[in-house]
This record gives sequence, C-alpha cells and structure tokens, in this order.
Amino acid sequence: MEASQLGLIVESFNNRYSNWARETLDQLPDNFTITDPGISGHPIVFASRGFLKTSGYSSEEVIGQNGRIFQGPRTNRRSVIEIREAIREERTVEVTLLNYRKDGTPFWMLFRMSPVFGKEDGRVVNFVAVQVPISKKQDRRNGGGFSLCEFGSCRREVCLDSLGRVFDLDSDTRGLEIDEHCEASESEKRTAVTAINSILSVLTHCSESTGRLVCEKRCCCFVPVAGCITSSLNISLGRIKQSFVLTDPHLPDMPIVYASDAFLKLTGYDRHEVLGCNCRFLNGLDTDSATLDQIKESIQTEQACTVRILNYRKDKSSFWNLLHISPVRNASGKIAYFVGVQIEEGSRNQDRRGLSPEMRQLSTVGQVKVAVRSLSMSAGPSKS
Repeated sequence: MEASQLGLIVESFNNRYSNWARETLDQLPDNFTITDPGISGHPIVFASRGFLKTSGYSSEEVIGQNGRIFQGPRTNRRSVIEIREAIREERTVEVTLLNYRKDGTPFWMLFRMSPVFGKEDGRVVNFVAVQVPISKKQDRRNGGGFSLCEFGSCRREVCLDSLGRVFDLDSDTRGLEIDEHCEASESEKRTAVTAINSILSVLTHCSESTGRLVCEKRCCCFVPVAGCITSSLNISLGRIKQSFVLTDPHLPDMPIVYASDAFLKLTGYDRHEVLGCNCRFLNGLDTDSATLDQIKESIQTEQACTVRILNYRKDKSSFWNLLHISPVRNASGKIAYFVGVQIEEGSRNQDRRGLSPEMRQLSTVGQVKVAVRSLSMSAGPSKS
C-alpha cells in the first residue's frame, strides 16, 4: 500500500476520534473491524486484537484492506451479496459466514455489521463489523449431536489465492456444502449485539472531544450540510483514481459532497477540511476572475466547460489546474451533481494508457455518471 493511502486511512480515524480511541477499543474483548466507506476501496481502518488473533493476520496486513480478503472458495456468495446490499442501504445486517484465516483454514462465524452516522450531517462515516466464531453446530448427517463448525483436511489437495494463502480442497470437507449455513446460537447472537453496542458507545464518546460527533442512528431531523452521498455511491466513486470532486447544486453554496483520494493528494487537504465547502477555497490572489465567471456561467446554464485556472494548495503553493466541469444527471434526467475533474499542468503523473488530459477527464466524467445513474435507478425515486 502507498504511504499516501495509508496516511489517509490513519487520518480518517484520528480526525474523527480522540487519541485514546484505539487504546480503548483494544481493551474490548470482541473480534471486530471498523471500515471507512468514504475512502477508496472501503478499507479497514481499525482491527481489534481479538480479531487479529482469530484471523492470524497482523495489523499491518489488515489495515487498508477490504474485508473480502477473508473470504475464500467456500464463502457463501448469497451472504456476501446480503452484506453488500446492507452497505448500499446503510443498515444493520446479521449473517452466518464462512471466512478463512491467514493460513487458509476456514471457520464459521456470526457476522453482524452496523453503520456509524455523523451527527452533524447524517452521513455514514464508518461501518462496525463484529465477528463471533461459532463453536458448534447441529450435525445434519446423523440427525443429532454436535460437531465443530470448522473442518480440516486429511489428504492435502490445495490451491493458492491471490494473497498466497493455502486452501484445502479435500474430500474430507464433504460434510460442508457450499450453500449450507452454520446456525448461530441465541447466546452468540446476544454476544454480537452486546459487542456492537459497546463499540458504538466507545466511538460516540471518543468523537466528543474532536467535535465530530457520531451516533448509531441517523437523526430524523438532521439538515444536510455536505449532502447525502450514500455509502454505496462513496464506494463506487472510490474506484475512480483521477482527481475529482462532486458538488451538490441543490444545497446552499453548492458544497463539495465527495472528494477523491487523488484530489486530496493534489491539494494537500484532509477530507474533513473539504467536504461541505465550496470549491472557492482553491482560489487565491492571482486566480483570474474572468475564468471564475466562465465557470459560474457554465453552472448556471447547466453546460460542461474546460478551463485553465491558477489554484492553490493547502500549503499556499500554486499550480495550474486543467479543470473540466460537467453536470451529472440521475436516472430521471435531473441534474443531481456537478463533477469537477482536475489535472495539474505539467504533472509527472502520466496516464499509463497514453490518453490525453482531455480524454482522461471525459473518461472520469463518464465513470461518475454511470455510478450516479446506476445507484439512483436501484434506489428508487431519484434526486431532483
């Protein structure tokens, strides 16, 4: 993982919670991870000691990774889809799941995941996922008794995954069908609920000292400050590597509601310093007012435009920005957002595909439009 990406992950957690949040969370006995849907790839930003011990991974191997690294050849696809749907709908989900340790051995667990909401704007800022290992299950082959919800191999037939883990593909796994579910006990379900509540309590308390309060339920009376970008849209946009921002013309002062990792790297700002702000913070003394008027006109007329503008980073250094702005419409044809794609003039970061700056910008706009339209179609009534 690049140092810049790891820095964003660390900052996303530290800027939201107090300095002693990690230490307090590590004192909890539960197996859990915390992820950030606002960062590209929806990575893990915290993993408890219990989880690391159970999975066999070190913290360095887990932080920055997506939770899919724990899945394997016999992980139930329907359960994974159910988790993805819960992320898209920003709700709690509880499923039994077959995951894999670092050494490739599988184990059943009760997986319970809940969103964490920012109190000031109602956005989902994190997901907390608790994993409770299921120790036993009813033996369906002989109609009674119990057997461990874990299986091994006597005859070693193996395959390797992309991480180099060894998976047993032995006939001794015949008692476990791919679609079979290992049922969790009521006690294990209560353990998962209690763990989630404990973690959310710590996060809520640790967010008070930073002034960026979180809560376990979205306030029904909140007024959007930085828009209401869903976790699913955040994740889809996070796959786009170009520098760009999404602004909401339906909110006062047309604030930024999404900023890509590449934009933060280009400008030097942290994500929390950007969201909710108008793009004018990039302007400075020598920014051409005529160019700003051209941008305003294109927004008012709902037309795309490309300009060359002098912008400023957080450290006050200037750069020439090849900026392309375009309206983004939802599935019903209404303008939902404006996307601004930035390319630093003379940047050493050349496109590997050999595309010109103009083609790179148009490609980025196209990807953003596909993400917005796809999600607005699946979400029902579109934003107007």
